[in-house]
Amino acid sequence: MADQPADQQALDEVVEFTSGLIRIDTTNRGGGDCRERPAAEYAAERLAGAGLEPVLLERTPGRTNVVARIEGTDPSAAALLVHGHLDVVPAEAADWSVPPFSGEIRDGVVWGRGAVDMKNMDAMILAVVRSWARQGVRPRRDVVVAFTADEEASAEDGSGFLADRHPELFEGCTEGISESGAFTFHDGAGRQLYPIAAGERGTGWLKLTARGRAGHGSKVNKENAVTRLAAAVTRIGEHEWRLGLTPTVRAALTELAAVYGIEPDFTDVDQLLDKLGPAAKLVEATVRNSANPTMLDAGYKLNVIPGEAVAYVDGRYLPGAEEEFTATLDHLTGPDVSWEFAHREVALEAPVDSPTFARMRAAVKEFAPEGHVVPYCMSGGTDAKQFSRLGITGYGFAPLKLPENLDYQALFHGVDERVPVEALHFGVRVLDRFLRTA
Repeated sequence: MADQPADQQALDEVVEFTSGLIRIDTTNRGGGDCRERPAAEYAAERLAGAGLEPVLLERTPGRTNVVARIEGTDPSAAALLVHGHLDVVPAEAADWSVPPFSGEIRDGVVWGRGAVDMKNMDAMILAVVRSWARQGVRPRRDVVVAFTADEEASAEDGSGFLADRHPELFEGCTEGISESGAFTFHDGAGRQLYPIAAGERGTGWLKLTARGRAGHGSKVNKENAVTRLAAAVTRIGEHEWRLGLTPTVRAALTELAAVYGIEPDFTDVDQLLDKLGPAAKLVEATVRNSANPTMLDAGYKLNVIPGEAVAYVDGRYLPGAEEEFTATLDHLTGPDVSWEFAHREVALEAPVDSPTFARMRAAVKEFAPEGHVVPYCMSGGTDAKQFSRLGITGYGFAPLKLPENLDYQALFHGVDERVPVEALHFGVRVLDRFLRTA
C-alpha cells in the first residue's frame, strides 16, 4: 500500500477541487474586506470525508482557518506542516478572457483567480489526503494540514492568529511546505528548471509622511510637503542597493552555474547573472534589498498646498540585512520626511542540505527526470513567516509541470490566471510521493 501512487480519483478530484475553490469568491482587498468561511467549509468537508477531524478557527467572524492532523507511523518523528491560503487578490472581470470566479475548465486548463495563487495547491493537498484515506496510507511523520485566511494582506486573521493563539495545533512541527516552489521554469534553450524555495526576503511595507506649511497654490512655499515627499520617493526609487549573497542565493547560483557549465565568480555577481541568461530571473530579485514606491496620497484641492503628504513603499530585505535596510531608509527619507512600518515580517532562510530538501528534490526528479532541481529564495513572502514564530522552517514546494508557453510567474496576481490539468496531475503525484517519504 505504501508504494501505491495517488489513484485516478485523486487526479480527477484535484481538478474538481481547484475549480470548486475558484468559484468561491474569497477576494481579499485588505482592511478586513474578505470572507474565507465558505472556502474553509468546503475544505473542511472534504477533510472530514477523509476521516479527519478538521477544526475551524476565527479571530474575526467570517475570516476562517482550517487545521487538521494526520497521525504518522513514527511517533518519534518530527511533524510536518503543509499549508495553503484560501484568500485571493482582486480581479477586474472586464480585463479577463473568462469570468475570474467561474473556475471554467477549457481545453485542458482550469481558469480563474487563485488557479496558481494558491487554490491549486489547496486542491492538491485535499486530493492527496483523500487518496491516502481510500488506500489506507499513513505518512511516516505526523502531517498537520492548515488552510489559512488573510495571507494576501497582513495574515493577522490567518497564520498570524494561528501561530499566536493556537500554537498547540502545531505541536511537534519543525518544518513546513507551502506555495511558490517546484514549478517548471523553461530557460528558452530547452532546459527545464525546478526551483524549490529555501528562503524569503523580509517584508518592510512603509508609510512615509512629509509635513510642511499649508498655503495657497499661487504663493512661494519653501516648505511644500508634496515637494518634500516627492524628493524622498525619488531618492528611494532610484537608490542602488548593495549586493548581498545569503547562503540560499549562493547555493542557487552555484547549482545554476553547474547546470550551464559555468564557473561561478562571486566577485562579480552581476556578470554571473548575465551569463545565466533567462535563468537569472530566479535569482536577480534576491541578491539585494529593494524598496519600490507604490502609492501616493496628498492634497484635497488643486490650488491648495497641503500641510501633509503620504506615500507607501513596498520594501523587502534579505536575511540578516534588516538593520542595513532601516538605516538606508533613514538616510534616503532625510530630515523632512518621517517613515514607519505599515507591515513588517521577518526574512527566512532554510537549509538546502537538509534531508527534507533532498526528499523534495527526489520526488520532483522521479516524475520529471529531465528537470534540474535548484534551490532559490523568494523575492516576496508567504505564511511561512508567521509559522516561523513556532520554530517551523519553511520551504516553497507546490509542484507543477508547466508547458513552455505559459509564463507561470506572470500569472501571480495577473490577468487570465490559469493552470493546466496536466500540471495539477503532476503536482498530486509529486506531492503524494514527497509526503509519503518525508
